[in-house]
Amino acid sequence: MNRLPSLDELRDWLSAHPGSGSREIARAFGIKGPERRELRRLTDTLAEEGLLPRRRAGARGADKLPPVAVLEITGPDADGDLWATPVERRFEGAAPRILFVPGKRDPALGEGDRILARLGEMRAPDHDYQARLIRKIGSNPARVLGIFRAAAEGGRILPVDKGADQEWMVPAGETGGAEDGELVEAEALGRARLGLPRARITDRLGDPAAPRAVSLIAIHQHGIPDHFPDAVIAEADAVTEAGPEGRTDLTDLPLLTIDPSDARDHDDAIAALPDDDPANPGGFVLWVAIADVAHYVRPGSALDREARKRGNSTYFPDRVVPMLPDRLSADLCSLHEGVDRACLAVRMVIDADGHKRAQRFARGVMRSRASLSYAQAQAAEDGVLDDATAPLAGHLGTLFAAYRALARARGKRQPLDLDLPERRIELSAEGKVTSVAFRDRLDAHRLVEEFMVLANVAAAEELVARRSALLFRVHEEPSPEKLDALREVAEASGFTLAKGQVLQTRHLNNLLVQAEGTEFDELINLSTLRSMTQAYYAPQNLGHFGLALRSYAHFTSPIRRYADLIVHRALIAAHGWGDDGLGRADIEALEETAKLISEAERRSMAAERDTTDRYLAAFLADRIGAELTGRISGVARFGLFVKLDETGADGLVPVRALGAEYFRHDPEAQMLIGEKTGQAFGLGQRAVVKLAEAEPMTGGLVLELLEVEGAAVARPRGQRPARGKLGRKAGKLRARKVQRKRRG
Repeated sequence: MNRLPSLDELRDWLSAHPGSGSREIARAFGIKGPERRELRRLTDTLAEEGLLPRRRAGARGADKLPPVAVLEITGPDADGDLWATPVERRFEGAAPRILFVPGKRDPALGEGDRILARLGEMRAPDHDYQARLIRKIGSNPARVLGIFRAAAEGGRILPVDKGADQEWMVPAGETGGAEDGELVEAEALGRARLGLPRARITDRLGDPAAPRAVSLIAIHQHGIPDHFPDAVIAEADAVTEAGPEGRTDLTDLPLLTIDPSDARDHDDAIAALPDDDPANPGGFVLWVAIADVAHYVRPGSALDREARKRGNSTYFPDRVVPMLPDRLSADLCSLHEGVDRACLAVRMVIDADGHKRAQRFARGVMRSRASLSYAQAQAAEDGVLDDATAPLAGHLGTLFAAYRALARARGKRQPLDLDLPERRIELSAEGKVTSVAFRDRLDAHRLVEEFMVLANVAAAEELVARRSALLFRVHEEPSPEKLDALREVAEASGFTLAKGQVLQTRHLNNLLVQAEGTEFDELINLSTLRSMTQAYYAPQNLGHFGLALRSYAHFTSPIRRYADLIVHRALIAAHGWGDDGLGRADIEALEETAKLISEAERRSMAAERDTTDRYLAAFLADRIGAELTGRISGVARFGLFVKLDETGADGLVPVRALGAEYFRHDPEAQMLIGEKTGQAFGLGQRAVVKLAEAEPMTGGLVLELLEVEGAAVARPRGQRPARGKLGRKAGKLRARKVQRKRRG
């Protein structure tokens, strides 16, 4: 181990070698390996004295690399360290130094190999970034998920899907230390002349019932494509970054991204400026810029066919199944801070009350000023600035002022305003659920939502005005049958829902306001949600009931939704921006495309819901016998569903567990009513339950009902009808139904 030089020795050496930097110092004094960290402390001191160039943490410059990039390995140095250089980005001076840090299971790399890597900025004396492998370019082996069965020499992988019968042979030395019965992920090695195809285990996922395996099982059970074909990967690897030619220069705009702190991509950026037009006092000019995915995903290409088949990205607590390969979704189509990116943008002018006055679309190139989290943006609005938000305080202030104007317009439009909190599942590094909480709803969330809604409206209106084909986001109003069921619940709870007129969202919002703060608050929110139809995509404009909008299309997320890519292509064709717009084949297939991607969306929602249920069941599995509070969230002939307060998980109380009597199911009132006790169990009632079973493999929770609305559940056969709140509510409901039938 070489002795570190003192500060005086370093000052003397720099005097004799003017213009030298940290790398030259490390080389001259033979500083290697862990000693470099100690050297960094000394060089930082010299930088403070002005003897070395200062490297600021988070410095933003034109030569900054994005978090994901294609690199070329330049070969190992004398110490065996692997170095890399960016493939596509050009620099005015020397390219940044990138040290490749190999993982335990990474393939061997050599000089000339190209990789897709995740980059982390460093303040080391001899390198600017560290790179970790995402995958080797050109290497796309088939992946296998299954149960490992050990044998004397290696073993086999049995498929996890019920309908699959393909087994894989794992040679000795390729088991990765997997034990018999473990769920494993493997990559294909190719088929031998005789026998089963061979695979190498790349990841041990442990117990098939363990939380870490949950999302993988859901992916396979729901048939979500999670492996890109070779042709798709090759096509993605071959694309080159879009240049500025023929594009509007938007790099001077104060565009920035606001996303969750754990966001995997950044596909939308926003900006707001005061409108200097005297005819629009107090108004704003809003910009929404979206990654130009259409430039890279051309109609009819392998990338396009795969994206259409997937329909959308699917998100799980521990992973994402993307619609597009990492080369696009995490790199070229992600609006990284300080990096020029091709985009489609819309400039919108709103008045002081948030009403849109004008719009103009552009195909341009932008540069994000910052990548902020929702929490950062909200803190800035609340007066707490950090290093990232302090330079943007003025821009953020204008953004929130514009949001308040949009909120006023929203208040007049009155889209459906349900209050249903969203769960957040936190996982440990091993994939175990550490906590379940409800996501905070900040004004920063609402700000981004309002900007996105306005941009989506602008895209739909622009294309309708230009008589262009497109895919609309359609949400039809509830059916008369579902409205009657909602009205039953509302009236039984003492509220009114307008009847005999064209239903509008303001009528439903009035019902929600009536229930707000009462014991029926959650009941009415849940019942209103259940009365809604499911949104879908269609080439016909049938309006969006929930948002109270006549024309609505998805424009803002082409990285993760194929419908948005169709809208981008329609805009490109309508404005004559290139040959990658919506063509005849796309237009002729719109009906089929709408059906395919609507089904894919439902498939993803089911997989995400199943995964969440399994994680929650695993989280609660060690609390069997515990008493929990919740609210009845569903009523069926076979039992009650109770949503637990702590986790938001839904558990089933089987009807057989309600007592030794017959319970009549009233589907209109969404209630179960005991023939002898008169007990009435209905949607929204508060409940105390005991956890009887938790099955992580299925996500099922079985509960025992102890109390409802503060009253103990009566079970003995022959008991007289219960008096008090439960009995009164059932009688009240029946009396109202009789009165309505007499009036009818």
